Amino acid sequence: MNKDLPVMKILCIHADFIEFEAKKKAFKGAEEGIKEGKHRVDECLVIFSAVEKEDEKDISAVLERYEQEIINIAKQVNAKNIVLYPYAHLSSSLAAPSIAEQFLKDAEKKLADKFTVSRAPFGWYKSFNISCKGHPLSELSRQFSAEKSLKREAKDESFEMQKKVLDRDEKRKLTAAYLTAAALKERYPELKVGSAGFYHDQAYIDVDIKLKQEDIPRVEDHVKRLLGNPLKAESIKEVHDTLQQDIKEDLGQAAIYKLHTIEVVPLFKEPFVAADDIRTYKILNIASAYWKNNENNAQLTRIYCIAFGSDAEMHEYLLKQEEAQKRSHLKIGKEQGLFIISELVGSGLPLLAPKGTLIRNEVVQFLTELHKGKGYSPVAIPHIAKDLLYKKSGHWEKFGDELFHVKGQHDQFVLKPMNCPHHIQIYDAFSYSYRDLPVRFFEPTTVYRDEKPGQLAGLSRVRSITQDDGHIFCRISQIKQEVKTIVGIILQFYKTLGMDKGYWVSLSVRGEDQSKYLGDPEVWNNAESALEDVAKDNLLPFRKIPGEAAFYGPKLDFIFKDALEREWQLATIQLDFNLPERFQLSYMNEESKKERPVMIHRAISGSLERFMSILIEHFAGRFPVWLSPVQIKILTISDKHNEYARQLQQKMQALDLRVEVDDRTETMNRKVRDAQQEQANYILTVGDKEVESQTLAVRTRSGDTKFGVPAEEFIKKIVAERDSRSL
Repeated sequence: MNKDLPVMKILCIHADFIEFEAKKKAFKGAEEGIKEGKHRVDECLVIFSAVEKEDEKDISAVLERYEQEIINIAKQVNAKNIVLYPYAHLSSSLAAPSIAEQFLKDAEKKLADKFTVSRAPFGWYKSFNISCKGHPLSELSRQFSAEKSLKREAKDESFEMQKKVLDRDEKRKLTAAYLTAAALKERYPELKVGSAGFYHDQAYIDVDIKLKQEDIPRVEDHVKRLLGNPLKAESIKEVHDTLQQDIKEDLGQAAIYKLHTIEVVPLFKEPFVAADDIRTYKILNIASAYWKNNENNAQLTRIYCIAFGSDAEMHEYLLKQEEAQKRSHLKIGKEQGLFIISELVGSGLPLLAPKGTLIRNEVVQFLTELHKGKGYSPVAIPHIAKDLLYKKSGHWEKFGDELFHVKGQHDQFVLKPMNCPHHIQIYDAFSYSYRDLPVRFFEPTTVYRDEKPGQLAGLSRVRSITQDDGHIFCRISQIKQEVKTIVGIILQFYKTLGMDKGYWVSLSVRGEDQSKYLGDPEVWNNAESALEDVAKDNLLPFRKIPGEAAFYGPKLDFIFKDALEREWQLATIQLDFNLPERFQLSYMNEESKKERPVMIHRAISGSLERFMSILIEHFAGRFPVWLSPVQIKILTISDKHNEYARQLQQKMQALDLRVEVDDRTETMNRKVRDAQQEQANYILTVGDKEVESQTLAVRTRSGDTKFGVPAEEFIKKIVAERDSRSL
């Protein structure tokens, strides 16, 4: 569900009967013309309802959802009689009486087509007697947002107009993607065109025909012929392609264009260049994609392509792609034995092998060290919770179909999709004064989301997501200092990894429509100013982006580049005025009055699985000593050197160095080649000379070799290199 929409609550009782009687008016404008005496309905579903102030924002959509929920519940319990019962006690923020009364009257009319409907009088004090049937579904509560369609919410993803302003290079790529569809339309007149967009630095287009890899050269040739013409997109008023009509319906007001043979509704403003502005073009891949990301819909063919204004740009790009293939975390992970994907365990649930676990443990240890001395308290939470926790937090609506459900003997549980509701429960269990704040929790822990199979990929997109999660509860006046401390942790972390070059920060603030955002405008002003001040004080390369703030608060997102210049949104700092309100969190201020804290969500690496995939590709598997799963590989020339090698291994392992001995009866060339494949930082060779002089032959990754290096000197050097976390 959309978390920005109002939420309505109802209580449903499947009853043997309900008997009620209006006693007297609760207020002057109460409903007129009601029947006197007791009113009884047998074998009925009673809907206790409260129309809330927030529901007034989209009362017709709330009414549609209200009707759908009642129909669904009535089907479950096989009820034919419905009783709509106004019940103000379900809310402390009620809608205007006239709106609430009309809402219930409209609902009565809508439901009358399918049920026998009775409605208790509105605005009266009433006595009632009800006999609940007492079966498992006889007492149900529901809360729901004002979505237009239950089916759309549960199934389809809606298209939204993208706020991103495209540069000329991006327009070339997107135009080329649309021209790919136009070329196919010439050959297949019945072809329908789906959505077009970007995946990293590539453009894509979806079409409803099947293509094979061997079709690519023919399609490329056709598109290149079109590029030789001064084709331009022309604005038109109507679109006939049914898939494009679906996009138009989602977007509402949107521009429609005709480009050669196709009519399209782009998701970006001003997305085109003239065809002759594109010098080079190439299809990179074809894959499958479900329409609207819904596996119940038609499966389309997704074509990925690139386009540039010069041959040199294309050449440079393809070289980078070749390097990216070499650095693929899937390839390196397999070669170095870092992780596996088991069919029996399931896709999106990677298993870290010992060497992969060593890397992750080093990252977590470093993150833990960075938090020491900064007031963070460690906490530990379970991996499941009752569904009620997430209904109260709003995550039940936000994550919907992504939740993993666990049925207990008496309660319904879900695997946690977020950690913040658990951390809130810890905060709420204790009493705090203003002197105790800020309260800071830190915990690397795993959350679970049922991502669609087609979206899963190695470590980069998984169902089990380990977060270096932290939450801070503080006063408004403390936001600036807390954010400053977090920024310091973030910058130190990425500088150590050599990923601090060319990064930038997105400062997401409110847009023009202030009604979309929860909380006091003055609190928002202070919070946004605090984030901007920290960005300026720390000389962060930030861009202020209006309209990108979450409804619950502004945020800072850190975008870092890897060795291939690819951008990744990793660290984040998000202010939250919503959850403290939902859970009624408080602390005692200087006047001994309860005051609401601000909550700060922050993560340094984001998802550890995704971060590991980036780390593997950033270093191309050639990890610095402190991260390397095999720091030292000792190779023996013959069996008589094994004892010395084992002595060295024990001495180094006593200092927590990661050392392996290769004493196989293989050639030295084979042993060296295997050690290089494992990307050991140092390869030590021991033979007669080394045993006799207690020295080492040391070979670095770059191939430099030194002979006669004293063992103690080498050990001292590598310990210093590890402890300094040098690159």
